[in-house]
Amino acid sequence: MAECTAVVIVIDENTPITENGVNLSRTADRTTDLWGKLEYFGNRSPVVINANVPIVCPRLDFRDKQGQIRCAAKLIVALLEFKTTIENETLPAENLGGKPLCMEQYSQLLSTCRIPGLERDSVVFHAKIGNPPKHITVVYNSQFFVVEVYHNDGTPLTVDQLCVQMESICTSTSETNTEPVGILTTLDRDSWSKAYLSMKDQTNKESLSAIERSIFTLCLDRAIPRESDKYGTCDFHLITHGGGSQWNSANRWFDKSLQIIVAEDGSWGLNLIHIVADGTVSMALTDYLVASMKKPEMRQASILPLPMPQKLHFHVTPDIKEIIEQAKRSMDRNIQNFDLSVLVFDHFGKNYLKAHNMSPDAFIQMAIQLAYYRMNKQVCASYEAVSQRMFRRGRVSLLLSTTSVSAAFVKAFDDPQKQNTEKIDLLEKAIKTHKENIKAVIGGHDIVAHIIALRLQAVENKLPMPDIFRDISYKKILNYQFAASQVTSNTGSVGVHQVDENSGYSLCYSVHNSHFIIEMATFNTHKRLNTRHLIQNMKDALLDMRALLEQAPRAT
Repeated sequence: MAECTAVVIVIDENTPITENGVNLSRTADRTTDLWGKLEYFGNRSPVVINANVPIVCPRLDFRDKQGQIRCAAKLIVALLEFKTTIENETLPAENLGGKPLCMEQYSQLLSTCRIPGLERDSVVFHAKIGNPPKHITVVYNSQFFVVEVYHNDGTPLTVDQLCVQMESICTSTSETNTEPVGILTTLDRDSWSKAYLSMKDQTNKESLSAIERSIFTLCLDRAIPRESDKYGTCDFHLITHGGGSQWNSANRWFDKSLQIIVAEDGSWGLNLIHIVADGTVSMALTDYLVASMKKPEMRQASILPLPMPQKLHFHVTPDIKEIIEQAKRSMDRNIQNFDLSVLVFDHFGKNYLKAHNMSPDAFIQMAIQLAYYRMNKQVCASYEAVSQRMFRRGRVSLLLSTTSVSAAFVKAFDDPQKQNTEKIDLLEKAIKTHKENIKAVIGGHDIVAHIIALRLQAVENKLPMPDIFRDISYKKILNYQFAASQVTSNTGSVGVHQVDENSGYSLCYSVHNSHFIIEMATFNTHKRLNTRHLIQNMKDALLDMRALLEQAPRAT
């Protein structure tokens, strides 16, 4: 395979951002660079569960290998079509409130890979110039294959041609004695980077390069048993972490910017690295793929001879083999500690709240705080992720969603001494404040990024650290018990929020006309946290808040 030119971005104290040898530091957006440095490249936790963005898609109507292969082929074709719109700049521009949004994140979704480093990771973008990648990586039975997806004339393979390639892979991987190197990407970043640097021989280098340079990775999974799936979270676990070392966790390369996962039982979804794109962009791609799967299909027989998929080989030393075993144990422990619940709340949705002049997003945020307060008898520090794509290279910032007015509302809600009219008034004030704060953060007037930038400025300029950053109040304001984001899909897909092992609950919700979908996760290592208990309390809070609206009608 021909080498291609890459754009390498290394977020480091002493290394500039470069593109083909040109220093881009002067033109790069400073906030975005600091965001990457703080949130992702310097974070040494495993990317699985902690950092990557899983998106679970509606199950498809097949339950066998042939259905899995055809679904995978159709998804490849749809993704290549989407890739063309990005490269040709024909992807329709998005806007918010009539204002255009930055579309740059879409160009980073493909042909991109996170690279482990000893102290700080980097990301490699394989650019459009030179010889861009024309292959994808397919993983089956924890073994990796290169599949060329374009003909010599530049036209993409058809669905039927891709089916031939997938069938070839599935019939050639009966052996199971090869080491599952993909499980290494589930390790904490320090352990993975040491293993990565030790894989120095030519065979390993060529295989790693083929994976990293590929347009994306397609994972053909075994179905996870559903006998004990009484909470309906099996698909969420599959897409988030693969189900464990005995199932599909090694059938991955979690450092790839985009993995499309298709299981034999019709389950499928995406797993993306967050550093290249935020939830809204990832969900827009997902909606495109889901919609493409519903289009009528024209069958075309494969006439042209096709190059056989190329299996990638790895030279696994005894030391690497031991690290692989370590990775299996570590991944299984993390999965055992992973607590996830999903609620489809179908009692009312956006239409009902709009009729009451209530912001659905703010209403859900108040329900989160009320549910937590009822469980713990204290107000929780919480934040909501807010997109700043109105700015060039804008990413996300954090809205501190717990305020004095939201605290007053949750404290008053169950107080028998308070009248319903007073509770309604407090709810309206809390929602109004939340909406105003959201607008401010969208416009770049956010508190958290400003404070963090000031702290980093002191470090980078070797200035004495201001007293505020040593004050206990600074630690408290960033000690979140709730990290939440709204990512709404047009096709019924559901995002899974990354879980911070050092804090409390992570929550992702989508807002629809007549229902909400709420996903909540945490780690069992926090003994006092329980997602099923909290999500039931949140359901109760939403219903009780609706009852309050109906018991105390307001003047219109």
